[in-house]
Amino acid sequence: MLTLRHDLPASLVVFLVAVPLSLGIAMAAGAPLAAGLIAAIAGGIVAGRLGGSPVQVSGPTASLTLVIAGLVHTYGWRATCLITILAGAVQLVLGMFKAARAALAVSPAVVHGMLAGVGIIIALAQLHVVLGGSPQHSALANLTQLPGQIVDMHGHKVMAGVLMITVLLIWNRLPKHIRAIPAPLAALLVAAGIAWVFGWNVTRIDLSGAISSWSPPQLPQGDWHHVAGAALLIALLAGAESLLCCVATDRMHAGSRADLDRELTGQGVANMVSGALGGLPVAGVIIRSTTNIRAGARSRWSAILHGLWVLLFALCLGWTIQLIPMEALAALLVFTGIKTISLGHLRKAHGHHEVPVYLVTLAGVILIGLAEGVLAGLALAALLALRRLTGVTVAKRLEPDGRLHATVSGSLTFLGVPHLTQELRTIPAGTAVDLDLNIDFMDNAAFEAIHSWRLDHERLGGTVTIDDLHDEWYTMAAGGRRVFPAKRPPKPAGRWWLPWTHRRTASATTAVECRLTRGTHEFHRRTAPLLRPIFTQLAAKQQPTHLFITCADSRIVPSLITSSGPGDLFTVRNIGNLVPRAGSQPGDDSVTAAIEYATGVLKVHTITVCGHSGCGAMAALLSGPATTAGLPHLARWLRHGDPSLTRIGADKAEQHHDAALDLLCRMNVQQQLENLRTYRNVDEQVEAGALKLVGLYFDIASAQVSVLSPPTSGFPASTGTRRPPEPSQP
Repeated sequence: MLTLRHDLPASLVVFLVAVPLSLGIAMAAGAPLAAGLIAAIAGGIVAGRLGGSPVQVSGPTASLTLVIAGLVHTYGWRATCLITILAGAVQLVLGMFKAARAALAVSPAVVHGMLAGVGIIIALAQLHVVLGGSPQHSALANLTQLPGQIVDMHGHKVMAGVLMITVLLIWNRLPKHIRAIPAPLAALLVAAGIAWVFGWNVTRIDLSGAISSWSPPQLPQGDWHHVAGAALLIALLAGAESLLCCVATDRMHAGSRADLDRELTGQGVANMVSGALGGLPVAGVIIRSTTNIRAGARSRWSAILHGLWVLLFALCLGWTIQLIPMEALAALLVFTGIKTISLGHLRKAHGHHEVPVYLVTLAGVILIGLAEGVLAGLALAALLALRRLTGVTVAKRLEPDGRLHATVSGSLTFLGVPHLTQELRTIPAGTAVDLDLNIDFMDNAAFEAIHSWRLDHERLGGTVTIDDLHDEWYTMAAGGRRVFPAKRPPKPAGRWWLPWTHRRTASATTAVECRLTRGTHEFHRRTAPLLRPIFTQLAAKQQPTHLFITCADSRIVPSLITSSGPGDLFTVRNIGNLVPRAGSQPGDDSVTAAIEYATGVLKVHTITVCGHSGCGAMAALLSGPATTAGLPHLARWLRHGDPSLTRIGADKAEQHHDAALDLLCRMNVQQQLENLRTYRNVDEQVEAGALKLVGLYFDIASAQVSVLSPPTSGFPASTGTRRPPEPSQP
């Protein structure tokens, strides 16, 4: 119970967020408003107690709104409750059979495209309610009839909705002590209070007797195939969202990791309880879970207590809900629906070439239906994955000594054989060929194609040297040994860029000193003879053209990501790729000396600041001083990153932790470029056009380097105010 002092206040914060969202989701689904509160109670108490995540909070979710609305229209509310019970039973069975991991095979682009499509549909439908009208039967109808609705809008109802959205927009820009109240609750209080004081003519919500008047679920009347399909759809969508939410929340806290099968089982029981009591389907909700973690929750008691607070509110204070204008709840849903469209998710999809999957899913959900849109996205994702797996590229270049160097990349299967043979046959007869196989698999058809070409080429007077870069696919097949389909760690010989753990010559149990010694031996044997002439020229003097400032992170290799060699980069590395402003405290002569030497002596042409994704220094800044407790020197150094944290301002509170961290890592690079201008030599050379400042960003997961745009804030206008006084030099 030591965690209760953290969980109790966190549960109150989540409760204040959950009530308005639960009511709004129930309204959008066409269900009784009490159903939203019942789902929040069941999700908090049952899923919180039985689920596999210690910090995830469950309740009604906007992603199922379209499905529930269709079921209510087709079968009625009580029959929909029975379908919810069936969906929970399906989840329970899947969890018992350890099927939870299968949900992680769904492409995130499909999930985020589905959520964005649902968000747009909800926003368009509820916008009609905000304007005083009624939503139409489809997203296109809502869009086409919106102009007419705007012409006929009702004054007081519109004012309540506009007031609600205005408060939501400005709330995170208010002082921190005011923002302790969750934005949805504050906006509802403001809208309801002003509507009551001025006697606005708005639509009121009546929840009297809704909790206590319970009626049992009833059997749906209709084709049982459709009923079973609806239950399966709810089970899969709610289960996938819950499990993906589990994975996301695991990255946001330091506690025990989630048990996905237990989570799926707990969600199944919660859905059965919610359906039996007349509630909406339940799923893990990222907004509530993120709020729970940021409020300091340590255990599942926070989710359970949040459900108890909702229950007490519904039983004792349910009469207060009639003070809330329905247009204000609709405005909350419009705001929430728009926020499901995340540029961060779209950026990640673009980085992995999955934007078509995202857009097809989004368009399918909006234009056709939820299930159809998701299936279309899954089908396209599978086709793109198959295309990548079967794609083969052949790159050829003529070396100065007359040899032809060819590299075959991809997975060599029978599907890529036509393209492979076409490229190989363009190599002139009699040529000496070095063929690198940069592949992760080779089937028999591909082996036969390469081997037959090799025999023909050598028969006509040419020579072929084949090198397997990743395992010995060709060598094993040529020797008659069995080729295993499993992918193996890359082959290290002569490949200096591979980590030690990926090399056969340095196993995981090899001592660090032995790894270093073997590495130097490898350098002397393979690399030094090639570079010795270059080092002989560089021995007398260095003439780098770039000062490269980057993070000390072990995953960042400047020469690798810039394709540079000895003598190109004058490199400075520190935690967080920080450049202390001139004259700042605590001072740092190391970085200052490097800048001074690079600009004054080496006369570099460019200073580059290179940041990267998932930077530990930026994560520590984002998490607050508690992260560096017990590390006084690190905490003092990270003070130089405070301007970067200030730069993103209130935006960090509006985003998921990963998105906020990515934004901070990028903005930190721009801040350090501005800090460079506080040094007199740098500023004068930039003004004269003799020096250029460049920002780079390395996304580790996708191995992509991008050039960041110049800082949008600009530098101060005059030299007299641009920089602080130059510190005295020792």
